[in-house]
Amino acid sequence: MGLPRYAPRRLAATFAVLASSSILALLVACAHEPWSDGALHKAGRTVRLGPIPPAWQRIDVGGADLAFRDTGREGSALFDVGCDRHDDDAPLSVLTEHLIMGTTERRFDAQDVVPLDGREAMHSLLSAKLDGVPMQYDIYVMKKDGCVYDLVYVAPPDRFAGGSPEFERFAGGLHASSSP
Repeated sequence: MGLPRYAPRRLAATFAVLASSSILALLVACAHEPWSDGALHKAGRTVRLGPIPPAWQRIDVGGADLAFRDTGREGSALFDVGCDRHDDDAPLSVLTEHLIMGTTERRFDAQDVVPLDGREAMHSLLSAKLDGVPMQYDIYVMKKDGCVYDLVYVAPPDRFAGGSPEFERFAGGLHASSSP
């Protein structure tokens, strides 16, 4: 039996990196080959996202196609697309749970199915602790054409409200299509 789409230790490590500003300052990355002209090119698909806020700095985080640090708000945004994985047929709620494995004291403030790029997406707003540190999360999970799209924004509770609207515009602009 294989591990879920995101092994709990891997995701917890990814979010630990995202939540740690001292480590993130060292991870400012160069542009990756799949990201060009404002789009991600992966698995025969082109994925466009909403506007990237000027304050977001691109960083390199394992397990994510794109990651950004919102230094002023001590927040981070993550985007990943995975295609043709063994658990792609799992419900959106289960795929969302995969993203938050490793967190404790979870409290969902809202969880709804919303339209995103012409499909249903699970949108979750929650508070949880990561390594004992309180954080707030804004998460979208969508399935389309054999791929799962994950978008996550995480920030400390006292800074979350300032960055969440920018993340909503970023996530809301998602449009995936087959590459020519």
